[in-house]
Amino acid sequence: MSHLRSRPLSVGYLRCFEVTARLLNFRAAADELALSQSAVSRQIQSLEDELGMVLFLRHTRSVELTEAGAVLFRTVSALLNQLDLTVQQIRHSVLRKSIAVTTFASFASMWLIPRLSSFQNLHPEIDIRIDASNKPVDLSVSDIDIAIRYGPASRMPEGATRLFGDQLIAVASPRLLEQEGGIQSAQDLTRFTLIEPSNPQSSHMDWLTWRHWLNAQGLHGVQPVRWLHFNYAYQMVQAALNGQGVVLARPPLIAQSLANGELVEVLPGGRNDSPMSYWLLVNPSQVPSEQVKAFCEWVMAQAQETQMTMRASV
Repeated sequence: MSHLRSRPLSVGYLRCFEVTARLLNFRAAADELALSQSAVSRQIQSLEDELGMVLFLRHTRSVELTEAGAVLFRTVSALLNQLDLTVQQIRHSVLRKSIAVTTFASFASMWLIPRLSSFQNLHPEIDIRIDASNKPVDLSVSDIDIAIRYGPASRMPEGATRLFGDQLIAVASPRLLEQEGGIQSAQDLTRFTLIEPSNPQSSHMDWLTWRHWLNAQGLHGVQPVRWLHFNYAYQMVQAALNGQGVVLARPPLIAQSLANGELVEVLPGGRNDSPMSYWLLVNPSQVPSEQVKAFCEWVMAQAQETQMTMRASV
C-alpha cells in the first residue's frame, strides 16, 4: 500500500474508522455500529485500500493504530464531532428559534448571565447557547451568531459595535477593611494582600496589573503583605468578596457588587482609564435572523444602562 494516491478520499467509511480507532477493537466497534465484525473489517480494509496506507496493526485480540492511522483519527474525530453538532443544531432549529453567543468567561459570569433573565422574559420562545471561552472564535467559519469581545479598537474587525469603555478601580470587601483598617492612600496597600491576574494574556492587558497601577500612582517598587494570583477576573473578584485581599476590578463587571455594598471602592482618586472597550460582533457570513436582531438590540440597551451606571459612580 505504498503507492501514493492523489484523488480526494470518499467519506463513506470514516464513521466506521472513527469508532474502531476510538475503541481499538473490531468487535466493540461492530457492537456500537450495529454491524457484524466482518462488515467492520471490510469497511476498514476498503478505506485502507482507497487511502493507500495501512491504518491499523492487527493483533490476535486487538488492533493498534499506525502512525498514519493516528494522524487520520485526530482529524476525523474532530470533523465528525463538528458534523454531529451541526446536524443536531439543524434538527433543533427546525422546531425552535435559537441563538449562539460567544464571549470570554469572566464577562459571561459577571455581566451577561446576571442580566440574561430579562431577555428570556422578553423572548421566552428563543433558546440561547452561551460559549464562554477566552479563546476567540472565528465567526466566519463557526455556527456562532454573536460575539461579545474585549479589546482596543485596533484589534476589532470591521462592523464591530462598541458597547462601552472601561476603567480599573481598587475595591475590597467592607469586612476586610473593618479587620485591617481603612485605606486612605495608596501607600496603605502595603498592609494588604493584593489580588491580580496570574498571567496577562498579551502586552495590551498589562494595564490590569497592580504594577502598572502603582507605577501610575508614583509608587514604584511598593510591595504588599502578599500576592494572590488567579487566571480569571471572576475568580479575583470572588476572592475579594470573601475578604482575601484588594483587587483591581472593572466597574462594568462589578456594578451589582458595588451597588449592594458587597464591595467598596477604596481609592476613588486612583481610577485608571482603560485602553480597552467591550464590542458586539455579528457573524458576517450569515444574514441576521430576527432572534439575532432581538438579542443585539437587548445587549445594546443593557450596555446603555451600564454606561449610565459608570457615569453615575464617577
